[in-house]
Amino acid sequence: MDPCVVGLLCVCILLILITIGVHIAIALLVSGLFGLSIILGFEQAILMNVRSMYSKISFPELITLPLFILMGYLASAGGISKDIYDSLNLWLGRFKSGLGISTIFACTGFGAVSGSSFVTASVFAKISAPEMRRHHYPKSLSYAICAAAGSIGMLIPPSILAVIYGMFSGLSIAKVLMAGIAPGLLWAFLFSLTVIIVLKVKKIKFSSDYSKQILHVTWRQRFYSLRSWWPIAVVSLSIFGGIYGGVFSPSEAAAVAVFVIFIVVFCMNIGKGRDEQREFIKQIKSSLTGTASTSAMIFFIMGSATVFSNLIVLSRIPTKLSELITYWNLSGLTLVIMMVLIYLMLGFILDSISMICITVPMFNPVVEAVGIDPIWYATIVITSIEIGLITPPLGLNLYSTIAVAEPDVAIEDIVAGVIPFLLAEFVALGLLLVFPKMSTFLPGFVGG
Repeated sequence: MDPCVVGLLCVCILLILITIGVHIAIALLVSGLFGLSIILGFEQAILMNVRSMYSKISFPELITLPLFILMGYLASAGGISKDIYDSLNLWLGRFKSGLGISTIFACTGFGAVSGSSFVTASVFAKISAPEMRRHHYPKSLSYAICAAAGSIGMLIPPSILAVIYGMFSGLSIAKVLMAGIAPGLLWAFLFSLTVIIVLKVKKIKFSSDYSKQILHVTWRQRFYSLRSWWPIAVVSLSIFGGIYGGVFSPSEAAAVAVFVIFIVVFCMNIGKGRDEQREFIKQIKSSLTGTASTSAMIFFIMGSATVFSNLIVLSRIPTKLSELITYWNLSGLTLVIMMVLIYLMLGFILDSISMICITVPMFNPVVEAVGIDPIWYATIVITSIEIGLITPPLGLNLYSTIAVAEPDVAIEDIVAGVIPFLLAEFVALGLLLVFPKMSTFLPGFVGG
């Protein structure tokens, strides 16, 4: 059988397995091994993939993944997210949209130390959404803000998704990380604008207690609250300063940042009561076990994706796609738009990491052949994937938010609330397509 036909057949098998609920790692492994067994023979396929799986998941730079995950857990355990939110609320709370905008920028700040969208979304769904509801925000909007703003966590460095993309594409992880800064800030601005518009349309009013409380906040209190931002500043300086200044590799910067965030949260808990310290120790243990389980899941998916990637390469699907695109004489922008549409459709059924594992081996050779800027394309892909995080039916941020929501909140409420934010994300994606410099300016200063 023609290898290309085998490859296409296995892609169909993969999608069928995912649709019927088979775990993505198992689906990748089974479909990839099945196709390679047809092309190479079963014994040769096993020998080839044992070596390639080990090589992929033992790559030294992959230590960045568990380190970034641990950093997010530690930041959450240390109460950094609540302090950021309280500070922003003092500055912005006097405005009608202040609570919502505070949440968005607090998510952005927390994303700079967590690197995870669903962690950020769930943390602020517990902290901020009940507070917004208490002051008459609609429940759909309150939780939608957390779900949408949480997605900024995968754009602002450190981004777990950027690290995985860099590993599968062979691009500089430092450059892919830096490319997400401007788009992440753009999302924060557009989400804030969305909150203002939605609240204006819904015409909500603050509770009188809140209005009196926030209007009596002094400037001294506002400036004093900025002290809660020092953990973010220290960790961000460790990451950006190390990578941008060429002092650390991304792996070394992640290790330094974890050490710094541990010292920070440890210092923040000195002097607290015995019960609070016991709770802190319990949270540290939970952070370590959570990091181990999450990392194991990601490595399993990546190892299985390596098997499927080998099938894609041997089936020559990327080569056929390149020949087809050359025949159609498509421009680079047209090709990127087509791929964006594919990622948006995949967002209905796949999670972020799975999309990268499946598509990068298939699409990146085509992108390189056409001469598209790989860093710009990487940012477009990550942005498109992030849109999938709040796209029904699988959007992970929707489910991480509903998992910690109050009892009277249904998934339908959150889905209805995120629609305006989805529109804002499409606007951001359009701007990124039109103005590539947004994602390539900062990476140009990073060596390697």
